[in-house]
Amino acid sequence: MRDTRESRLLLVLLIAIAFALITVDIRGGEDSPVDGARHAAATVFGPVENGVASAVNPVGNAIGAVRDSGARHNRIAVLQKQNTELKQRLGSDDRNRSRVRELDKMLAKAGAGQYGIKGAEVIAIGAAQGFSWTVTIDIGAKDGIRRDMTVLNGDGLVGRVTTVGPDTATVLLANDPDFTVGTRMEGNDELGFATGQGDRPLSVQLLNGKAKIKKGDRLVTFGSSKDRPFVPGVPVGEVVRVDPSGGDLTRTLYVRPFVGFTKLDLVGVVVVAPRQDPRDTVLPPKSRPTPTPTVTVTVTPSPNGETEANGEADTGNPDPNASSNADPVPNADAQADDQE
Repeated sequence: MRDTRESRLLLVLLIAIAFALITVDIRGGEDSPVDGARHAAATVFGPVENGVASAVNPVGNAIGAVRDSGARHNRIAVLQKQNTELKQRLGSDDRNRSRVRELDKMLAKAGAGQYGIKGAEVIAIGAAQGFSWTVTIDIGAKDGIRRDMTVLNGDGLVGRVTTVGPDTATVLLANDPDFTVGTRMEGNDELGFATGQGDRPLSVQLLNGKAKIKKGDRLVTFGSSKDRPFVPGVPVGEVVRVDPSGGDLTRTLYVRPFVGFTKLDLVGVVVVAPRQDPRDTVLPPKSRPTPTPTVTVTVTPSPNGETEANGEADTGNPDPNASSNADPVPNADAQADDQE
C-alpha cells in the first residue's frame, strides 16, 4: 500500500474503531455485544492457530536445543572422559593382577629349580613367516644377558637367547623348526631331542625305540654342557601321541608344550644355573582323577520269607572298621525255604 493521505486516514479510522470495540466489550462484561463475533472468530481461526503453533513449536524447541547444546555437549564430553578413565583403571587393575599371578608362578618355578633369573617383558613379536618364531625382550647386554641363555616363564621352557643388543635381546621360541633341545622323560629318564613344529606339537625323537611311553607322560630339559644354552630340569611339555616303534632304533613322540607361545608377556632369563640338576622337582603336581562312586547292593531276608535289597553308595574310600552285613543269595533262599 502506498503511503498516501487516504491510507493514513484509513489507518486512523481503523484504530479508532478498534478502541471503540474494546471499550464496548469491556463495559458489556459477560453480555458484551461483540461476544458472538469473538466466538465466531475463535471457531474460524482456532484450527489455524493450532496448526501454526504445531509448526512453530519444534522450531522453537530446536532453537532452544541449539542454545543449550554447548553446555550439554560439555557435560557429555566430561561423562565420556570419566567413563574412559574408569574403564582404563579397571582394565589396568585386571592386567596388573594377571601379571602379578604370572610373576608369582615364574618365581615359584625359579625357586623350585634354584635358577637365578632376570625378569623381562616381551615388547615385540617376530614375523611368523617361514616358521620363524621369535620375540624381543626389554633387557640386553647392559643387564648381563648373553647368547645361548635359557628363557622360561611360569609354565616352562620358552626358548633361548640368540641375539643380544645393549638394551634388548631376541629369543628363539621352542616351537620354531630351527629349535632343538635335549629332553628327559619324567620317571624313567628316557632321553630324546625335541624339535619345534610351529603351531603343532613338538616332535621328540627318543633314543630308545623300545621305551614304554604313554599319553600324559611329561618331559623336562636334559641340560647342556656348562648349562649353555639349556639348564636342566625346565618343564617342556606333555605327551599327546606316541608313534608305534616298528622295531626302529628311535621312537617319535608328539608333545604339547606347557608354554603358550602366542600369549607371552613376562619371561625370565636364567643368568645363574642351578648347582645340581633339579630333576623333576620343577614339574607341577599331577592332577588326581576324581573317584567314581559305586553302588553296593545288600540282600537280606525279611520275617515273611521275602528278600529285601538295600543299596549303598561307595565313594571309593571304604571305612576299614566297617563290617559287611551282606549275605549270599543262596543262603537267603535256604533260610526262606526253612521258614516255609
